[in-house]
Amino acid sequence: MMKFVWLTCVVAGFGLASCKREAPTTARIIVKDADGNLVPNAEVRLFPGYDDITGSVILDDTLHTDADGDCIFNYTDNFNLGQAGFALLEIEVNKDDELFGDGIIKIEEEKHNVETVIVHMD
Repeated sequence: MMKFVWLTCVVAGFGLASCKREAPTTARIIVKDADGNLVPNAEVRLFPGYDDITGSVILDDTLHTDADGDCIFNYTDNFNLGQAGFALLEIEVNKDDELFGDGIIKIEEEKHNVETVIVHMD
């Protein structure tokens, strides 16, 4: 009986040790003006356009930058372990309908992805 309990503990221990925990998948967008100043309270939108197969938008998220001119989008729950690649997203930034900027960010799974967008008067 003792051998069975010990064997069960060893097997369970290996099973738990082999489980891979998902690391965070985030996108940090830093917004600066043409002079290099951080831009707080700018609206930042990340979106991929349309899915070619379903014709629908997969992700479309909007946040505002904080006092340090950045915002962090968390895509950890959107990523599945074993998935090959994650997303290439377009960035649109708007500040008080006066400053605009855009760009692209490649989101790599289980990484902290960072992109800086320079805004300018349109």
